[in-house]
Amino acid sequence: MTNKDIVEFFEALKLLAKEKGIEVEYLLERIQAAIIVAVKKDFGGKENIIVVMDPDTHEFSVSLRKTVVEEVEDPDEELTLDQAKQYDKRAKLGKVINIKLDPKHFGRIAAQSAKHVIRQGIREAEKNQQVLEFQRRNQELVTVQVVRIDPRSGAATIQVGKGETVLPKSEQMESDNLKEGDRIKVYVVDIKETEKGLRALVSRTHPGLVTRLFENEVPEIFDGTVEIKAVSREAGSRTKMAVISHDENVDAVGACIGQRGIRVANIVEELGGEKIDIVEYSEDPVAFISAALAPAKVLKVEMDPEGAKACRVTVPDSQLSLAIGNKGQNARLAVKLTGWKIDIRPESGFYGEDEEDEEN
Repeated sequence: MTNKDIVEFFEALKLLAKEKGIEVEYLLERIQAAIIVAVKKDFGGKENIIVVMDPDTHEFSVSLRKTVVEEVEDPDEELTLDQAKQYDKRAKLGKVINIKLDPKHFGRIAAQSAKHVIRQGIREAEKNQQVLEFQRRNQELVTVQVVRIDPRSGAATIQVGKGETVLPKSEQMESDNLKEGDRIKVYVVDIKETEKGLRALVSRTHPGLVTRLFENEVPEIFDGTVEIKAVSREAGSRTKMAVISHDENVDAVGACIGQRGIRVANIVEELGGEKIDIVEYSEDPVAFISAALAPAKVLKVEMDPEGAKACRVTVPDSQLSLAIGNKGQNARLAVKLTGWKIDIRPESGFYGEDEEDEEN
């Protein structure tokens, strides 16, 4: 390669790195490794190959490192003093000599090998860029596009920026009917190491999705005036969310609902009609548990005298079904929201069979 060729090589490399969004240093490392692998095939396969690539000084050289000895036993790593002086007039026994190779000596096989590894390196770098993109968005809400749907499993391959990952059927809401080209919001739950490398785990059912949707919709949550203390969710059906205001002039529940319910309505629409109960958080467990069982009215909360995190709640007979909820959902979500075991009892002490189901 002439000096002009080398200059053009480095300039082309910089353009490639910019186009692919890859660090030049990373590409150089991969190319150096590829050249070493290729040269090894022609020069004994030893670990004495030195590749120097400096885009700033435009230096590009490949050398064999050999030791000067009296009697050569391994010609791949040793040479005599007379041989060494052909490369370095000051050579002496025991000195290590770097013998520069002409790139044309690499041969066609070496060049093809280098190209293959370089292409592989670019693919790996692009994959790493994809993972980094998800890492920057870890535990965030991301708008993505559905690329394809697996007809057997129902899993959706989704794209965000240059990255791709899979949204499993188990992490989709029941109301989701995804099609190729759909734009949806997902929550990046975590980044996990798998056998195939780092992978972004995303979900439409995780409570974090609701949290981030409210942060985007409610300025008071975004600026910290209102805080989301807890969320319990059965995706596609119902969510309970506990909030607290850090400003006595701001109503936490009202801020989340919005004027004429517009804020919560926008989120309900995004979640395909999922019902959302927003309640006031309290450090007083009696008040918090009472609020968590809304829309049912609570008459009394009795804490377990043994100090266990359990309680007995009394509700009017007519509201027992409402407190428990359809298939126990309201009580179940209240337990998840508060962290307390809740035993719900009717005021009369008798479990009637004719209570009207007032579940919303």
